[in-house]
Amino acid sequence: MFIKINNKKIPVFEAKNFKTRLFGLMGKKDIQEGILFPKCNAIHTFFMQEEIDVIGLNEENQVVYIYRNVPKNKIVKIQNKNKKTSILELPKDTSKGLVIGSILAFKE
Repeated sequence: MFIKINNKKIPVFEAKNFKTRLFGLMGKKDIQEGILFPKCNAIHTFFMQEEIDVIGLNEENQVVYIYRNVPKNKIVKIQNKNKKTSILELPKDTSKGLVIGSILAFKE
């Protein structure tokens, strides 16, 4: 699947299993894709090679939190009591066109 942000098409992969959820974008350089963690409210950037943008989404894919250029060795927790929160990790600086309340449309 993919999303379009600022007229840029970004491939997005869904973390569907334990291994994908555990490793995410860990260890990758020159990140050009995103990864979606459904039903998740916290991620870490331990062992990351570069900064990433972290977007918190509610069940309607509405942006509830934006953390830009998160450096390695950090923990990001989305302060949302809703258990249906998802997290989208994107390449750094990708989220510049997003604001709280934006709705993301994931397309196949």
